[in-house]
This record gives sequence, C-alpha cells and structure tokens, in this order.
Amino acid sequence: MGRTILGILAGLVAMWLVTWSIEYAGHALYPPPPGLDPRDTAQLGAILAAAPTAALAMLVAAWSLGAFAGGFVASRIATRHPRAAAVIVALVTVLGVVAMIFLVPGHPTWVAALGVSLPIPLALLAARLAGSNKSGVSAGS
Repeated sequence: MGRTILGILAGLVAMWLVTWSIEYAGHALYPPPPGLDPRDTAQLGAILAAAPTAALAMLVAAWSLGAFAGGFVASRIATRHPRAAAVIVALVTVLGVVAMIFLVPGHPTWVAALGVSLPIPLALLAARLAGSNKSGVSAGS
C-alpha cells in the first residue's frame, strides 16, 4: 500500500512537470497578447477561441503526455496495484482538464473531448509499458 501511495504521489509530480513544461513551451511558441490578465477568464476564453490549432494541439498534448508520464512513473513505483496507480494519476489529470474547461470558456469542442478522453487510455498504455520494463534485474547488474 505504501509503494502504491508513493507511486501515485510521484506520478502526480511527474504529470505536473510534463504538463507544465509542454504548456510553457506552447506559451513560448504562441505567446499570449501583451497586457493579458491571466486571472480574467473572459480574456483567456477569447484568446482560446482565437488560438491557432497548433497551440490548442499543444494543450491537448500537454494533458495527454502528462498523464502518460505520470502513469508510467506511478506504475513503475507501485508494486501491488500499478494500473490503479496510473489510473488515479490520469483521473486527476481529467479532473484538471474538466476544471479548466469550466473555468475558462472558449475551449473548442475537440480540445475538450480529447482532453477528457485521452489521459486514461494513455496512462494505461504507460502502465503496460512500465510493467514490461520490470524485469527484476537491478540497474547495476
């Protein structure tokens, strides 16, 4: 149980780091207009509605790859319930996506649909890949 909780926590950190990094890169490639108040959801929604498709795809990639990385890390650490650990990380990702969709209007339907539907299957794929790497041989051998 302890390794499962540790796996979930480490997976959440990995998910956040990957998501943040990709979103940061997206902001660097597609910077918001000067004078934007990030606390004003109406302004953010207007920017989202006018954002190029590539910028929106990076947002979906951030959420998806974050869930994948978090699921991988969680399942590598959790020994008893690796798939459950990965799914919990993915569910937290989905909750974050849903919160963003409701808090910031203007997300296109395809962004919302992919943002909600991709994290769990990708985390499960990551858990499967992480399980195939568990050979029982230590890294120093």
